[in-house]
Amino acid sequence: MQKEIHMAGPWVTEFEEKIVLDALRNGWYGKDAYTYVEKFETEFSAYHGRKFGLMTPNCTTAIHLLLAGLNIKDGDEVIVPECTWIASAAPITYQRAITVFADIDPVNWCIDPKALEAKITKKTKAVIVVDLYGNMPDMDVLQEICDRHGIYLIEDAAESLGSKFNGIRAGKFGVGSVFSFHRTKTITTGEGGMLLLDDEKLYQRCKFLRDHGRAPGTYFNTEVTFKYMPSNLAASLGYAQFLRIDELVNKKRWIWQEFKNHFKDVPDVSFNPEPENVFNGVWCTAMVFGKSYGITKDYVMQELTKADLPSRPFFYPLTLLPAFGANVETGRKSSPVAYDISERGINLPCAFTVDSDQIEIMSNAIKKILNSCGKNA
Repeated sequence: MQKEIHMAGPWVTEFEEKIVLDALRNGWYGKDAYTYVEKFETEFSAYHGRKFGLMTPNCTTAIHLLLAGLNIKDGDEVIVPECTWIASAAPITYQRAITVFADIDPVNWCIDPKALEAKITKKTKAVIVVDLYGNMPDMDVLQEICDRHGIYLIEDAAESLGSKFNGIRAGKFGVGSVFSFHRTKTITTGEGGMLLLDDEKLYQRCKFLRDHGRAPGTYFNTEVTFKYMPSNLAASLGYAQFLRIDELVNKKRWIWQEFKNHFKDVPDVSFNPEPENVFNGVWCTAMVFGKSYGITKDYVMQELTKADLPSRPFFYPLTLLPAFGANVETGRKSSPVAYDISERGINLPCAFTVDSDQIEIMSNAIKKILNSCGKNA
């Protein structure tokens, strides 16, 4: 009987169990109440070359903390790439700012520098650059644009743990960066996030905003803020996973490389890119079918479902979503690349349980679909 192929999920070992058990037994009182939170924040930020780290309940709250810390407010504009998960953009709405959508690059699927610059106005305060599926954009060009226009670059590195651009780890770019520790991510805390910063004043402001606007160690609140404090228990799992980071990233890259190997002789398909100056951590292997096949992601996913095989859609353009008004005609005109790639892309199983036999089964099923479209796959 064929083992179930899971779409996503973590790799937890006895090593994590021992550390979590220690937190469960001992991490509740006095100085031990946040021991693992502090260890995780300190070592995770140092690993990424950042001075400060703030763990949060999830990555969305990390983005929200940073926008609030930067005083993004009503009427301000923040630019985001069209193709990303809604969490990259939702905190802009939380701050009652205006979300502006920019097209993506056809190769790396991240925000296109030319599209970004075209969207900048006098009201623009920041751009949230998303390292989609572990891919890295040209951070040097993006930072130069932001510096020239006097706007903040925020790096959403939720999907790029382990990735590097020009030898610099994802998470080191911009005024601040954020990570996700959702159960589907490379490192998990179940749910969880991290905000990384270098500016001490901004760090102190975000730290203040994270815990109901109170002075440290007191119950005296000077502002009504958020409750975005993390759990020491969750941090113990994240910290233990972080100590295995190389092993976890290597497994993600192995899944990606195995899929690529199965399609090395198949024309007109592409996967997460890794140009010469990039090391891709490949949180999730994504596959885009060339236009020559004349198929959409919906068709491929329907055919895979008939074979009881899992897949997920490439992220939808945000302007297509009802949450952002479903302005499809305007969005397609403004972001043609995002709409085009999204329509032809799927996500392949990236669970840590995926093995070589399962990758072969998935690959053969997709090749069969492509063959039915008249291609020699």
